[in-house]
Amino acid sequence: MNLTTSVLLVSALLLMGTITLQKKKVIFFGDSITQAGVEPGGYIVKVGELASKENKADAFEFSGAGIGGNKIYDLYLRMDDDVLSRNPDVVVIYVGVNDVWHKRLTGTGTDADKFEKFYNAMITKMKAKNINIILCTPAAIGERTDSSNELDGDLNQYSKIIRRLAMTNNLGLVDLRKSFIDYNLKNNPENKESGILTTDRVHLNEKGNVLVAEEMWKAIRNL
Repeated sequence: MNLTTSVLLVSALLLMGTITLQKKKVIFFGDSITQAGVEPGGYIVKVGELASKENKADAFEFSGAGIGGNKIYDLYLRMDDDVLSRNPDVVVIYVGVNDVWHKRLTGTGTDADKFEKFYNAMITKMKAKNINIILCTPAAIGERTDSSNELDGDLNQYSKIIRRLAMTNNLGLVDLRKSFIDYNLKNNPENKESGILTTDRVHLNEKGNVLVAEEMWKAIRNL
């Protein structure tokens, strides 16, 4: 083996090592639920723990881009600075609760047609960057199991929009709305409004963080 061949072989091995060690950047993009996800016990931290348990921690780099109170148009407006500038490989979009909830709280929610247009525009821009996108339906605004939560109808409508966007654009989907309903039907026999997966009908408690992390990890782990 001559010197040139040896140098080329070493260079190739180093390049292969670099490629092998390169982690996929996963950004979780959303509102206060995602903002809390990076705190101890939060769902993003727990996704990292699940990756470690499967010896896949070296394959991924997890980070959050959540801001409390954000709606779909907030995400669209800060997408360039908070997400695209970081050159992610994967973006998990978890938004929709405030678009529905704030209609009742402050009258500043997002109408369904505008929600879909902003969401679709955001998807289009990320797809142009060859980002692997995973959509999540909003989980809950109240945990009663008899469809008596005030905003169940709207939350179901917006979840249908997200499911449709995922199907139309051939994207990954984490259907948290369905997962939370199914879990409460099995584990909320007293029809409580909160305390099963949430602390206050919306934000996640320990079990809620575990459930969200498990469902998200299923969508991420084989990317």
